[in-house]
Amino acid sequence: MGWIIALIVGGIAGWLASKVMNRDASMGIFWNIVVGCVGSVIGNLIAGPLLGIGGSVQEFSLTGLIIAIVGAVVLLGIVNLVQRGRVR
Repeated sequence: MGWIIALIVGGIAGWLASKVMNRDASMGIFWNIVVGCVGSVIGNLIAGPLLGIGGSVQEFSLTGLIIAIVGAVVLLGIVNLVQRGRVR
């Protein structure tokens, strides 16, 4: 059951982060889930040591969702920087 919740929360976090970063048109549901789950890990790495808080993507909480969204926005920002440097 925890994996299902992780996928749902990851998808929501990835979708909201892609809306914030104006990348929603180029991302499908699969990449929203991937970005949200990886963003949750990044968010916990940032929030844990700096703020002393943490959230789990396997247990739905508002704190965990906000941390996942912040981490997903950071991840999409890094992806944007890498893609700008590529020659098309």
